[in-house]
Amino acid sequence: MIQTSKIIKKYNEVTVLNIENLDIPKGQSFGLVGNNGAGKTTFFNLLLDLIKPSTGTITTNDIQVDKSEDWKQFTGSFIDESFLIGYLTPEEYFYFIGDLRGQNKADVDSFISQFEEIFNDEILGKKKYLRDLSKGNQKKAGIVAALIGNPEVIILDEPFANLDPSTQIRLKQLLKSHANNKEVTILISSHDLGHVTEVCERIVVLEKGDVIKDIKTSPETLKELEAHFAL
Repeated sequence: MIQTSKIIKKYNEVTVLNIENLDIPKGQSFGLVGNNGAGKTTFFNLLLDLIKPSTGTITTNDIQVDKSEDWKQFTGSFIDESFLIGYLTPEEYFYFIGDLRGQNKADVDSFISQFEEIFNDEILGKKKYLRDLSKGNQKKAGIVAALIGNPEVIILDEPFANLDPSTQIRLKQLLKSHANNKEVTILISSHDLGHVTEVCERIVVLEKGDVIKDIKTSPETLKELEAHFAL
């Protein structure tokens, strides 16, 4: 599904990411963990062609992401609030994303109705612009928008950050339900080792841009990760 080959990203001759090979098969729930500066967001930005690699290639469904935009048709993502359009209301933004993905307003209304508990009566129908929402509510809107149109690939950077505990639990349940659909490939980065080990069947640890662990999730994975980061 996703193939990374000889990817290097440098800034001012400083290497911030160096991945020789990393393949993520279709239907896998993939977690990326590491300390600040490990290269997690850099990797996701490369996956989404937001930045260019210094060397190497990334392909999704045999489409090289920096050479063609065809991968966008089946990819949903949310990295941060820069993905939002601040002068739109949440409803307007959802309709805009839905239109891009071939969904009419009725389709979008039906889809977002399932997220009432996550929205907690703070997002829809409030006549607020996205820019005026709290960081947590902006994140909720961005994540839900990433799911519109049932994308085959979902990429979420730090989805649990800035969310209240109730929403974290609901989001975790939502992502686990998507992870059970083997037609959907999910990529999540997170500082929350507990959540990511519950959601993801495979976890890669980045350290200063290098892959140092590639783990198939098991009941012992959380302890292994905690021991690693305690060193």
